[in-house]
Amino acid sequence: MSLPSPFYSAIHTIVVSDLHLADAEPPHPKKPLWKRFKGKDLFIDGTFKLFLEKIQKIVPGPIELIFNGDVFDFDSVMTLPAKPEFSISWLERRRGLAPEEAKSRFKIQVILDAHSTWLESVREFILNGNRVVFNIGNHDMELHWPSVCRDLQNRMNLPEQFQDSVRFTEWFYISNQDTLIEHGNQYDAYCLCSNPIHPLIKKRGKVLMRLPFGNLAGKYMLNGMGLMNPHVDSSFIKDSVFEYMIFFMRYVIRTQPLLLFAWFWSAIATLIVSLQEGFHRALNDPLTVDTRVEGIAQRANSTVPVVWALKEVHAHPAIFSPLKILRELWLDRAILFSLVIFISFEIFATVNVFANISIAWIVIPFLILLPMFIFYARSVESEVSKLQKVAFAMIPFSARIAKVSRVIQGHTHQEIHTQIKGIEYFNTGTWSPAFHDIECTKAYGRKCFAWIKPDLNNPRNRICSLYEWTGTDIVLIPINETDQFYATNSSH
Repeated sequence: MSLPSPFYSAIHTIVVSDLHLADAEPPHPKKPLWKRFKGKDLFIDGTFKLFLEKIQKIVPGPIELIFNGDVFDFDSVMTLPAKPEFSISWLERRRGLAPEEAKSRFKIQVILDAHSTWLESVREFILNGNRVVFNIGNHDMELHWPSVCRDLQNRMNLPEQFQDSVRFTEWFYISNQDTLIEHGNQYDAYCLCSNPIHPLIKKRGKVLMRLPFGNLAGKYMLNGMGLMNPHVDSSFIKDSVFEYMIFFMRYVIRTQPLLLFAWFWSAIATLIVSLQEGFHRALNDPLTVDTRVEGIAQRANSTVPVVWALKEVHAHPAIFSPLKILRELWLDRAILFSLVIFISFEIFATVNVFANISIAWIVIPFLILLPMFIFYARSVESEVSKLQKVAFAMIPFSARIAKVSRVIQGHTHQEIHTQIKGIEYFNTGTWSPAFHDIECTKAYGRKCFAWIKPDLNNPRNRICSLYEWTGTDIVLIPINETDQFYATNSSH
């Protein structure tokens, strides 16, 4: 009988998520605000290094550090190799490399080169006797490539006796048999990995990672719309037409006047790639599936039945509802508006056959039809908010499957500590370069983390709280603050 893994038990566990480490955007003298949020001066490396140093001073004994998904943002890496050893398509040159193995390995090297301070701080943390778990999210799905994980470990340059202090888990991890830790994207129909047990597909003779629709939208659309920060919805979703007009006149007209054209062709590309890849059959070998699932269970401190059961409560991929995809891309409104223009022209052309009228008369049928378009456009609501409510409803089921009373997630970039049907729920928010403004002067959210530690009243049990790293100190976030936050933002 084999001895239990040293990862099986933990005294102190720290959970952070959504760092979104990527490459640095080079300066654009003529467009200083273009992807300002990716500026090297806004990297979190320095403050994260201070955070790890502070944690080790106040936490006794070895620490289990969980990077709970989206630690790396492969989708936003735009750097291309100077001398590529692989073919690069026209679309990849404009929106980033595809998730093929060799290209994913190139991207992780680019990210680690840009974030050497972060990498060194994690290495020192491990050498001090602590351990690290990388739980895969939707933006770092390319960690599913074993070679990418090996490249990351090799760059840490750990001595042989510390090699086993790093672990990679497919989508969930059970800490000390009391806490289920998962990124949370598996309950989001737009961002889930369709098959985290078998995430690969074969397309045109090439094996690649199947990315979710939400990732493809960010990759092909937001990578080409540099004034819009992908880490904050409010940067590209406004409350009214008036706000869009102000945004266009203040920023877009000088930096990207052809934004509508960029959006349209990028949305079409997203739709085509999503449909092409979404319906592909997952690559799997029936002879090795048992071994694969056993490995997932072992790395997650779990069992095979729990792996299968957790997979069953995942959301159904939105790609199987193309109309929803059209709505999220706003292509349904583009099609309807084009139809209004076409019908208006047809009415004008028909009338012009019987009476020679000015082309200006085309405005009349257009104005008659326009209210119908406006009514439809205003009636369409994003499914994302509804899906978030569904995700919260699934938390008690996941906790019951994992036999825990506590669940910690990330993904939504909204820090939360609350109770959901008797299950203690945490969301650690985001450390990403998220800002309310284009100039990146007003930070969005707080750099939060969950700390699970022994209960002083009952050392056999562990308790958990949500904390904020201010840059110099660690501050407890009262549950009433996040309860209120949850109540007012649970629709997002």
